[in-house]
Amino acid sequence: MPPILEVDHLVKKYGDFEAVKGISFTVDEGEIFGLLGPNGAGKTQTISMLTGVIEPTSGTAKIGGYDIHTDMDEVKKINGLVPQDLALYPTLSARSNLNFFGRIYGLGGKELKERVADVLNVVALTERADQAVEKYSGGMKRRVNIAAGLVHQPRLLFLDEPTVGVDPQSRNQIFESVQQLNRERDMSIIYTSHYMEEVELLCNRVAIIDEGEIIALDTIKNLIAMLGGGVIQIGLTQVDETTLAELTALQGVQQASLAPQPTTLPAEDDQEALEPERKHDMVKIECEDSQQALVSLISYLNENDLNISSMEILEPNLESVFLHLTGKKLRE
Repeated sequence: MPPILEVDHLVKKYGDFEAVKGISFTVDEGEIFGLLGPNGAGKTQTISMLTGVIEPTSGTAKIGGYDIHTDMDEVKKINGLVPQDLALYPTLSARSNLNFFGRIYGLGGKELKERVADVLNVVALTERADQAVEKYSGGMKRRVNIAAGLVHQPRLLFLDEPTVGVDPQSRNQIFESVQQLNRERDMSIIYTSHYMEEVELLCNRVAIIDEGEIIALDTIKNLIAMLGGGVIQIGLTQVDETTLAELTALQGVQQASLAPQPTTLPAEDDQEALEPERKHDMVKIECEDSQQALVSLISYLNENDLNISSMEILEPNLESVFLHLTGKKLRE
């Protein structure tokens, strides 16, 4: 079966700034695919190009076999988009909102009524369907937003940060809805989130995008396997090449290197307070065996009387993979 989505060297430029730098990937029919990246990485720009919100600068993509440049009318019938920002009329009920969006897709009569009832059931809002949206909680509004992207029964659904600012009950309901749509309707889903646990729970494969480029793409299991025994990050003074070589040679250690430093400058009135921190380098130690590496590391630090400003042990998971590849926390 051919992929539902084929992205081929997609580029988006704004003047001299290249927001998306020639990315390529595929999404299989019936797959939940994660798209991860820090703010400004190019995730939303990519989704906007694939859904016809903005035009690519170059490159293309096919969705259900239709080219986004020449067949966007057909692409929009296949796509469903749930954006980060709520796109609802607050004074109207959930049902009225969904009737409005259904008519945009050319639905009407009995078919529209059935579709609206169906998506209200999917997001567990049937009992509150005739209440004004402005009276809903933030999580309930998010669920109506998802229902609006489903009313025309898309084959490929784009969920862009669907759980931002929602209560735990609505968050769990959104998870259940996503899994139900994929399991029972074989719906393909592209899911972006700032919460790694969501992606680990829901997605089959993940693409990690940073500064407009895909820097890793694989199953979650294979991405986590990249880290072997995990990562230890320590803040040390006076780190040189000799120190890094000696750390790399320790038992249980695969490699020691300087970790990327934050590029954000402190405010002027904070400059003096932060001066001592600048004398410390952050060292990233990739482990073959994290427990053995930690024992060796502590012994080495004691023997060499090295001052430690910080230490963090990152066990192998998607969060530590992301930090390893980008040098950033996902929510930065």
